[in-house]
Amino acid sequence: MYRRPVFKTLFKRLCEPRRFIQVLAGPRQVGKTTLAQQLIKALSHPTHFASADEPSSQTTLWIEQQWEIGRLRARESRQHHALLVLDEAQKIPQWSDTVKRLWDEDTATGIPLHVLVLGSSPLLVQKGLTESLAGRFELIPVTHWSFSEMREAFDWTIDQYIYFGGYPGAASLIEDEPRWTRYILDSLVETTISRDILLMTQVNKPALLRRLFFLCCEYSGQILSYQKMIGQLQDAGNTTTLAHYLELLGGAGMVTSIPKYAGEEVRRRASSPKLQVFNTALLSTHIRKSYKQVREDGQSWGRLVESTVGAHLLNEAIRTNTHIYYWRNRNREVDFIFEHDGKLIPLEVKSTARKTSLPGMQEFKKHFKIHKSLLVGGQGIPLEEFLGAEITYWYD
Repeated sequence: MYRRPVFKTLFKRLCEPRRFIQVLAGPRQVGKTTLAQQLIKALSHPTHFASADEPSSQTTLWIEQQWEIGRLRARESRQHHALLVLDEAQKIPQWSDTVKRLWDEDTATGIPLHVLVLGSSPLLVQKGLTESLAGRFELIPVTHWSFSEMREAFDWTIDQYIYFGGYPGAASLIEDEPRWTRYILDSLVETTISRDILLMTQVNKPALLRRLFFLCCEYSGQILSYQKMIGQLQDAGNTTTLAHYLELLGGAGMVTSIPKYAGEEVRRRASSPKLQVFNTALLSTHIRKSYKQVREDGQSWGRLVESTVGAHLLNEAIRTNTHIYYWRNRNREVDFIFEHDGKLIPLEVKSTARKTSLPGMQEFKKHFKIHKSLLVGGQGIPLEEFLGAEITYWYD
């Protein structure tokens, strides 16, 4: 059984007498539905699973119908409670208003129905939650698969994880790289953009959003100002539009922009962002080189290694309420800064064993008080060890 921490958290909450709507939110193909099915098998009380993935299901009447089945299971239960699982519920317009009304009815009448909502996009799910369901839900983020999970499930090496990333559904295809690439682009990238973003929010320039995604993959791990982005994108509009589209892509767990650490919120917002993929598979599909070719190209491999560390930090940050930044002052730069409970840890990534100086790290220490500094790869912490640890481990 994989995703054990999430499974244990959900199992415990769904066995408690106190009821909250449990929301399991994360990108596509990270195991949300599988987790729900494992829970159904593990729990002793009756359950009803329903998915709103089909267009014919996307009305609030559908939610009411599934809810009534859940209520029937609860009334018939000898354990005096039941579980209703609603998959892809955020695809139904005004879903959260309907769930709020039905939940409040059950609370008033004492119907012991537990509810688990699964959603493909954290940003889009949270939009409905925060507007209607305040005080009624608990959000459980599900991130991309870590190196430890891919190693345990598929016996992957660290090099395989760096190139092929953390999509478990694509793991069986890596021996046929063209097929693996098509799967990533067609079944994951295009489906996420067309079904999880464009069909669910107002995007005036869908072609621009797609081009921005590909640009972010191409420049993952690099600092790129919004003005330079505009220069490389046709019909890019203004920086506000690009920032909004980056927010949508980040909410869908695809790519995001890491802000510069400056110690002042206003200066952070005004800085050029560092682009970063959430899963290195998205970067590898755009390098246009095979696994073997990239492994033999020091520059390309170094870029993938840094993006792997960045993706690990971003996914860990979602789970642990950690903030991720980069830092640059003239020609001095630190790859990543992570901040938890007010403690700063600057981190540099090296992909070769050569002994190198770290002028950016030394410069950063002159400006800010740090908890500790980390060097990952090269002569520092082995990459495999760093990716196998939770981010909070480095604060001990």
